Amino acid sequence: MPTLIDIPFEQRHTCWFCAEPSNQVFDYYRMTHTPHPSLAVPACKECLGLAKKNPLTSIWDCRDAVKDQLMHIYRKDLAIGINWTEQELEESEFECKIFGGFKKSAWMMYQIAQERINAKGWPLSLDGIMLDGEDGHYQAGFEFDGVRFTSLPKAIEHYSNTLSLDARFLQQLVTLLGKAKFGHAIKIARLNIGITHEHQRKIIDELIEDADQ
Repeated sequence: MPTLIDIPFEQRHTCWFCAEPSNQVFDYYRMTHTPHPSLAVPACKECLGLAKKNPLTSIWDCRDAVKDQLMHIYRKDLAIGINWTEQELEESEFECKIFGGFKKSAWMMYQIAQERINAKGWPLSLDGIMLDGEDGHYQAGFEFDGVRFTSLPKAIEHYSNTLSLDARFLQQLVTLLGKAKFGHAIKIARLNIGITHEHQRKIIDELIEDADQ
């Protein structure tokens, strides 16, 4: 049986994937190419089910897959933080039965989803021996607007789906402007929803021309 990872006292009964309360364990069985031994990590019911479907090549790749699935499941909650600020929700005039409930719970749901996506989990060790590979793997991700994505393409996919943007156009903008201007790329894409590919090409050409000056 896989060995249960070392669990810090303050993290007992905590899901290693998302930091929610947990009372179950996910057993990861290594393959010949897996860079760590077989092991077991605490998991909540939802993350356990997702992890079983996406073991991939290491526990860290498995965690990335779980994060991506959680992001898809809770995309509407995460979209709240894109479209609103906490103050805007508090000052909104939603008072009817349906929207009044949204006003009261929306920001809390966004924060819960954000915290689950951003949860890194504690460094893995077995019987006091740290496992290699954690730091380099985590640094490969991408963070924007308070949410950590497993990769830049996943961030592009998320915002394209959430904001109904042309994913190909947004990817071109990010490629041209760079990760540091990811927010500016989104702004340009949002201002030009529904335009033709010819118009998109014109915008890209103008940005290239501006960059060369």
